[in-house]
Amino acid sequence: MATTSRHRPHPLRTLITFGAFILALYVIMAATGSWAPKLGLDLRGGTTITLTATNITGEGSINQDNLEVARNIIDQRVNGYGVTEAEVTTSGDRQIIVAAPNVQRDDLARLVGQTAQLYFRKVYAVQQNGDTTNPGTATVPEESIIPDDGTIPEEVVIPGEETPTPDESPAVEPTATETPKAKSGPPLLPELPTPIPSPRPTAPGPVQQTTDELLKWTPAERDYSDFAAFVCGDSFPNVTDQPYIACDGDAQTSYYKYLLGPALISGQDLESANAAIPQNSVSWLVQLKFNDVGGTAFTAVTTALSAMTEPQNQFGIVLDDKVISAPRVNEPISGGSAVIEGSFDQKSSTELANVLKYGALPLTFETSNIDDVSAKLGGDQLSAGIAAGLIGLALVVLYCIIYYRGLATVVVASLGIAGLLTYAFIVILGIGMGYALNLPGIAGAIVAIGITADSFIIYFERIRDEAREGRSLRTSIESGWIRSRKTILVADSVSLLSAVVLWILAVGSVRGFAFTLGLTTLIDIAIVFFFTKPLMSLLGKTKFFGEGRRFSGFEAEHLGMKVTALPAAAASGGSH
Repeated sequence: MATTSRHRPHPLRTLITFGAFILALYVIMAATGSWAPKLGLDLRGGTTITLTATNITGEGSINQDNLEVARNIIDQRVNGYGVTEAEVTTSGDRQIIVAAPNVQRDDLARLVGQTAQLYFRKVYAVQQNGDTTNPGTATVPEESIIPDDGTIPEEVVIPGEETPTPDESPAVEPTATETPKAKSGPPLLPELPTPIPSPRPTAPGPVQQTTDELLKWTPAERDYSDFAAFVCGDSFPNVTDQPYIACDGDAQTSYYKYLLGPALISGQDLESANAAIPQNSVSWLVQLKFNDVGGTAFTAVTTALSAMTEPQNQFGIVLDDKVISAPRVNEPISGGSAVIEGSFDQKSSTELANVLKYGALPLTFETSNIDDVSAKLGGDQLSAGIAAGLIGLALVVLYCIIYYRGLATVVVASLGIAGLLTYAFIVILGIGMGYALNLPGIAGAIVAIGITADSFIIYFERIRDEAREGRSLRTSIESGWIRSRKTILVADSVSLLSAVVLWILAVGSVRGFAFTLGLTTLIDIAIVFFFTKPLMSLLGKTKFFGEGRRFSGFEAEHLGMKVTALPAAAASGGSH
């Protein structure tokens, strides 16, 4: 008897514990102040951009490891600019899809459009871009690259943080390494004739040259002729062991165009780039740290460049077809750590650090498609989806009322608790792991209504079968549960397995459907075990259900039994 008592179920205790768990979820929501789920791109609106990858050397199959590396870099780059909840996924064997909610087309295109490799090249010549309104008077920020003396904080400064103003900071005496905020542009080339540019190689040469060999390279007459003829906005073959011509912006925004030598250091050898402020200073700087390979090359290059005069003592840092920075080198820098100083503010230093940090991709990309996603369209579809879900829910409840009569109260209560649990988990998962509810996810929740209804039907029908075999209703509720729970678990396991497989194989928003389907399937199991079954055990002890009274759903005639009343044990509480 002691063993039987120890294993006797306590339905009321189970319901109270389960209710406390649900209450705890809503307490968490209250504590965080989050009562609404995060919405995905299709419900909030935004922009999607499709990028198609090509190998740097031309046509051929795309290495999938490189594609995944590129996806990670683009994801970090987009989120590094403060675009939260952006989704960057691969599609097929060569496409990357970038979807960002609440971001305009031009802003997102600017963030992901810089998709070529990042290289450090030597500057050989600089010429002012044509300016018919103020020829020769444009000024650009002067930037220098100096050793990192260890006085700058290691952590990245978060954009938007309050920074000290000159009035709040202690005065700092100028030092020999302090750089003026801006000065007139670098020396210009004399005017040269404007010949037609000759064709250039589009692939690297057959022999990989060393850093020392690349530093000995000098431009030929053809390079100067092409440079003189180049107009900002034109394209030029970006080949690592060949000279390159680029501007510091597009045709409308460029101040200068640069004649650059072969690539000396790859952006892939740059470990980190951080925007920061030195101690006791108000000037923003950009910290650089290279890996072992990059550090060795950086030492050799800065040693060579520091012995030259302007503009050949400058690095041209090139991303895509633009020179994003051209700092001067005034002394050799060893150790692989350096600082770019200049007329930076918080925004410009953060943008340069992010471009340096996230700019090096193993592949080149073309923008195949840009789509604007309207929040209104998603809202209309959401309204239609909610309407469809309510109609489905109403049909399920109507069926249960007609067929199961009083037992429909159990169905309605279970579905209501399932709705509360699902909503709470979606909100909390949005807070904890950034889960955003999208239209496919809502479809998964609607499908879950049918899955939950299946569990009720399996259990109720097993109870009715047990009663037809002559057992009392209280006994039928317990024995029916023992015989039906395995079937319920098998059915839910199939649904859960489908959700897992779909999650693994699917990409993009379809994963939202798989995730929600899996989540609601697990919730269905919890509801049936910790709410429906204990509730049925309690209802079986009442006269209305336990004695199979009219409209309870357990009437003898409704069960298809030939007797006019259920076994007497129904009233006395007997069990098998």
